[in-house]
Amino acid sequence: MGVLSQVVLFPLAPVRGVVWVAERVRDVAEEELCHPSVLRARLAALNEALESGAIGPEEFDREEDRLLDLLERSGSRSRGGVARVSRHD
Repeated sequence: MGVLSQVVLFPLAPVRGVVWVAERVRDVAEEELCHPSVLRARLAALNEALESGAIGPEEFDREEDRLLDLLERSGSRSRGGVARVSRHD
């Protein structure tokens, strides 16, 4: 980056800093929400909700599929490969 462009873009430096911080916060939040142990706990809570009658089977299936997809993606990201998740119906 040239000196002239640095001088011209200097007023935007705080905005770029805020954007960078926001992106880091988003990345950490996504990692925490999609951590396998968090997803397994959410699956266990989902099973309890189904057993207690708090949710119906359709809602359970929808949410279970979503959580299993997230679990599979988080596993493949952490290992750099394909993760296998066994699903017991």
